[in-house]
Amino acid sequence: MKIHFDHEKLDVYQEAIAVCGWVGEFLAAISAKAAAKDQLDRASTSIPLNIAEGNGKFSARDRARFFEMARGSALECAACLDVLLARKLATEQQVAEQKERLARIVQMLIGLLGKFSERAGVLREEEPDYSIDHDHEHEQEHE
Repeated sequence: MKIHFDHEKLDVYQEAIAVCGWVGEFLAAISAKAAAKDQLDRASTSIPLNIAEGNGKFSARDRARFFEMARGSALECAACLDVLLARKLATEQQVAEQKERLARIVQMLIGLLGKFSERAGVLREEEPDYSIDHDHEHEQEHE
């Protein structure tokens, strides 16, 4: 592919285009109607569009805003794939590689945000601890 624009030079853009292409082929093979299919189509399209638009902005704040939207769309794609898995419209084998690619995209976008956003320090994709002490909650309900 001949490069005409600066955003086409970005590895994250190339990865986003690859996800977008895969999603098109993947969705064409799913005959069932599901809202997650439409959402996956929109979210996967949004990733490269926001990367391109953000890369064309002059102010760091504007760039960061579009890179944040692209990051959100990548996370949304991962969630859509989870929904399709849960509804047995896809298999783990079908989506595993793309979820890894989406994780790389998110990490690359976080790297870009580190250059353009003052809030980049609060962004991370580590495994959070959401454990809840269920016994303690249950005790409070009966008090």
